[in-house]
Amino acid sequence: MKLRDITGALEAFAPLSLQDGFDNAGLQIGLTEDVDTTGVLLCLDVTEAVVDEAISKGCNVVVSHHPLLFHPCKSITGADYIQRTIMKAIRGGVAIYSAHTNLDNAHGGVNNKMAEKLGLTDTHVLQPKAGDTEIGAGLIGTLVSPIDKEAFIQQVKTTFHVDCLRSNRWTGKQVNRVALCGGAGAFLIPDAIAAGADVFITGEIGYHRFFGYENDILLMEIGHYESEQYTREITRQILSAQFPQLQIIDTETDTNPICYY
Repeated sequence: MKLRDITGALEAFAPLSLQDGFDNAGLQIGLTEDVDTTGVLLCLDVTEAVVDEAISKGCNVVVSHHPLLFHPCKSITGADYIQRTIMKAIRGGVAIYSAHTNLDNAHGGVNNKMAEKLGLTDTHVLQPKAGDTEIGAGLIGTLVSPIDKEAFIQQVKTTFHVDCLRSNRWTGKQVNRVALCGGAGAFLIPDAIAAGADVFITGEIGYHRFFGYENDILLMEIGHYESEQYTREITRQILSAQFPQLQIIDTETDTNPICYY
């Protein structure tokens, strides 16, 4: 299949029209969409090491969640890792495609995957787009049965493979309604409260936003990378369903720039 077949399949699931105005999802690097696809490497972030890995494994397409080209590049001189990654991809004949906020907002996207991992039922979009209740930012759902706060915190740590997380000093005792958003979702805290959530889980919140919600909701910050780590499962499912013979590989490169000690 051609590169355009890969991009077409991804955009049929998560149309570029669903991306937020600040975003730059889509084909980042690709000299021609008529090129034959030798394999696809899936990742969250594109780095020099990821491009090296793609080349070494015979993949000439990298599909990421976070766009490599997010801010404009005024020069390409190799001065930073983004410029060096661009140069390496072009020299190596590697196309780069990113499905970012369009995949966040799509039905069955990033937030649905998080909810699936936590076993939530009766899920609804927190902040629908353009009147469509199935697409938009964030998600809220219900646990199979209420659970003590401490037990739920442990469940989240296990589900998202985190040794520690940050929360506010919530005064509640049990969790039943769970709201969430992959990545930086603190802007949805008011929506989560209005929807009756007991807890709101996201990747990034920020120090000052932890204040003032002690009696309203349990805020849980689990890390940006950690909240979106299952994105590769979504893109794998999309591509393998349409192209069962296609070589699809999950990166073995740890691109999380944050270390915990």
